[in-house]
Formats: sequence, structure tokens, C-alpha cells
Amino acid sequence: MKNNTLQDIKLIASDMDHTLLTEESKLPPDFSNYVERLDQKGIRFAIASGRPMYTLKAMFPNLQDKLIFMSDNGGAISYQNKMIYKNLMKVEDYQEMIHFVEEHTEGAAVLCAMERAYVLKKYQCYEDFFRTFLSELAFVDDMRSLDVEANKFTIFFPEGDSITQYEQVFKPRYGENFSVTIGGEVWIDIMNLGVNKGMAMKQIGKAFQIDTSQMMAFGDTYNDIEMLQAVDYSYVMENAQQEMRQYANYVAPSNEEYGVLQVIDQVLQ
Repeated sequence: MKNNTLQDIKLIASDMDHTLLTEESKLPPDFSNYVERLDQKGIRFAIASGRPMYTLKAMFPNLQDKLIFMSDNGGAISYQNKMIYKNLMKVEDYQEMIHFVEEHTEGAAVLCAMERAYVLKKYQCYEDFFRTFLSELAFVDDMRSLDVEANKFTIFFPEGDSITQYEQVFKPRYGENFSVTIGGEVWIDIMNLGVNKGMAMKQIGKAFQIDTSQMMAFGDTYNDIEMLQAVDYSYVMENAQQEMRQYANYVAPSNEEYGVLQVIDQVLQ
């Protein structure tokens, strides 16, 4: 780490689930006020999530001019309704993945396009759960004919065995040519090679002329690893799995204790 202090922080990024959000998927109270206070001090706040852009914007309708949105694990970055960066998958690549998932796995293929997500109609029984993460969602009869702008391909595992699926199936098959990550117990995300939250932090750094030594980041799980490794002030949440602690320089109080805001209090002071 460089010899910076909390006074040098210019950018704070936080994961959403199990990090900024409570276990009931609620934001900490007074979060908007914290963003406003950071903004007044010239400190930008980035939402760094595996969720798509349209879902993130719908979650923060009153902070769209203040927040940087890093969606799809870094596959797209937006600020004040301007797309700073996007990394689109080739149609033939995600079509191959759709075929593989449908024919050889028990997972549900989810294509995360820029405008909405696409899922087969037979998975409509999970609609309420899906819409927590995918606010714009279309159920279709056939995934194999889709030809849309998409920056992420996701597999949903109703049995909650994403780690096993990642280790035994998806990392061996796709890990060499794509970024493959675990987004929780039921999700595996696949993006173009090199796309991750750490790369996105560097893209934001270029756009706003902020060095990674002036960045702070909070995360809890595998798709946060590169982001935590990219910055000096990296915090893993107290509620994260023990093995995640090796990737961060500090531990923040748990999401249920609003740990992100507790650390931000130190920055503001």
C-alpha cells in the first residue's frame, strides 16, 4: 500500500448483496445523505454489482446524478446517464453457452442484454426471485434465436450449487477464454475475458483521473476479489466467508451492522 490516508480517498465502491444491503435486501437508513455528504467533499460513490444497469438505476431513482453505476460485474459503467464503458459479448459466444446450459446442465440460462434479461418461459415460476435482480425481464419460448446486445451470460441454479458447478463444469469449460465468476449460491456469471470489478475500477480511475491508491472498496464474495485486489483501501465484510479475508487489507463490520457506512463515517471525519 502507498502512504495514503483516509483523507486522500476520492472514490468509494461497494458491492450490493451481503455488503451494502442487509440480509433483507434493504439499503442502510440515511444512505442518500451519506452519498450527498461524500459528494460535497468531492468523493464519488460507485455501486459495484453483478446486477444489470437498469436494475441498479431503478434502485436509486433519486441518486442518478451522484452515483457511478458499475453493473454486470464491470461489463458496463454509467455516470449521469452517460455510458462510460461497455464490453459486449459476441452473439455466437452466448449462443453456444445457451446451447450448452440447456442441453448439458440443470441450470437456467439467463441472457443479460443491455435493455432487459431473457429467460425461458419454463422458468417463470422463479419470476418473483428473478425480478429482485432483473427488473427488466422477458420470458421467451426460445433462447437460441436471440441476437441482441448483451454483456453478460448468467446461469441460475435452483439447487444452490453454483460453487460446485463453477469448479466442476463452468470454470474448466469457459475459464480460459472468458471471465467466469460466482455471484452467490445460485448464480454463475460469464463475461468477456478481462471483465471484472477490478478492471472496472481502473476504467473509472481513467475516466475521473483517480489513482487506485485513492480508492476504497467493499465486498463479500468471489465476484468482488479483483475489485478488492485493485485498491489500497479494500474491505471484506465481517459476514463474508473466512477465505475471502485474504483478498482485502481490512475487515468492515457486517452488512447487518451497516458496516459500509461505519467505515464511511471514518472517511467523513
